[in-house]
Amino acid sequence: MSDATLTLSEQECWTRLAEEELGRLAYHLTDEVHIVPVNYVVDRGRIVFRTAEGSKLLGVVMDSDVAFEIDHVDRGSDTAWSVVARGTAELLEGTDARQVEGLGPRPWVGEEKFSTVAVAVTEVSGRQFQLLRP
Repeated sequence: MSDATLTLSEQECWTRLAEEELGRLAYHLTDEVHIVPVNYVVDRGRIVFRTAEGSKLLGVVMDSDVAFEIDHVDRGSDTAWSVVARGTAELLEGTDARQVEGLGPRPWVGEEKFSTVAVAVTEVSGRQFQLLRP
């Protein structure tokens, strides 16, 4: 890696995941890969989000292998960073869903989202970049 790129530790990645609330979920649906924004919370090594019925829910139920990404640009210091988590998505039901109810996340739009999904993270990595601007 160049001097302009720094590899983040696992703890730094989790700290940044916990500090943010909007990320992108990549999932499989049939023979295609989809990526969608979701608001989320971090809970005990998992990324938790709510969703309505539709392609996202169908995709994670049919193929639980997912990736999740967040990033941030700090224009004041000309730095940026990105964190990618990979893991297994699971639809939470019953007691499991009620246990995370108080954590959020709450839907950002008026649409009701009754399904709670947790991504058990198996791998997390991140990098920070010093931006080179002309």
